Amino acid sequence: MDKIRIENLEIFAKHGVFPEENFLGQKFVLSAVLHTNTRKAGLTDELSYSVHYGEVSHLIKKVVEENTWKLLETVAEATAKAILLSYPMVSQVDLTIKKPWAPIGLPLDTVSVEISRGWHTAYIALGSNMGDKEKYLIEAVEKLQQTSDCQVLKVSDFLVTAPYGGVEQDDFLNGALALKTLLTPQELLERLHEIEQEAHRERLIHWGPRTLDLDILLYDDLVLDTPDLIIPHVEMHLRDFVLIPLAQIAPWKRHPVLGLTVSQMLADLQAKQES
Repeated sequence: MDKIRIENLEIFAKHGVFPEENFLGQKFVLSAVLHTNTRKAGLTDELSYSVHYGEVSHLIKKVVEENTWKLLETVAEATAKAILLSYPMVSQVDLTIKKPWAPIGLPLDTVSVEISRGWHTAYIALGSNMGDKEKYLIEAVEKLQQTSDCQVLKVSDFLVTAPYGGVEQDDFLNGALALKTLLTPQELLERLHEIEQEAHRERLIHWGPRTLDLDILLYDDLVLDTPDLIIPHVEMHLRDFVLIPLAQIAPWKRHPVLGLTVSQMLADLQAKQES
């Protein structure tokens, strides 16, 4: 990915843990590296195919000047998010915020915070087998789209499937979606749980009936194993009700552990079921 650099942009603003910093203000120095694709702009000499670094500089100035925060970390997060949401061509931003002459009672040149933030692609499985199933799934998609750090890219058809896990219950309605997100995997999981709770999801019986079930299947090419979240989803390659809708929207996506595409996993599963 190509990079556009904005170096040492000076802004007078009011951030700090001391009241006088919030009242009197001081100078901050910001640098940003914008990860983007400049190929088409370079071949056509058209600014519309690139990122206007002047506009980005003024956006940074606006965010930093018009707010007051205690921590440089907060300034950095808010600025990076504003850039990523305002400029779709920017896939990642590396941001450094320097605070010259920080009031610590010791001689120093500057303190700084440096972060990298960017867009990620996640694939989410959706399921419901209670009440108005289609309504629950549609509302889940809408709520993810309305989440400021998320953009729904594709949604599969919904399909009726038999319940999984041996618990006697109604048939499921299942689907999958592709999501562009700034959220970390844990933050995304928390957001999915919030949406489930808003649908009055109750976790009473393992593999039991539910108004709404939202699972992270894949997150970029991440392999993660924690007590409350495993990515890729541990049983996605065994579930046709996951692979069929996922193959509609991402047949080429490769499982980072098994090395197989979604289409290949589905074909293997269907062959086993037929044998």
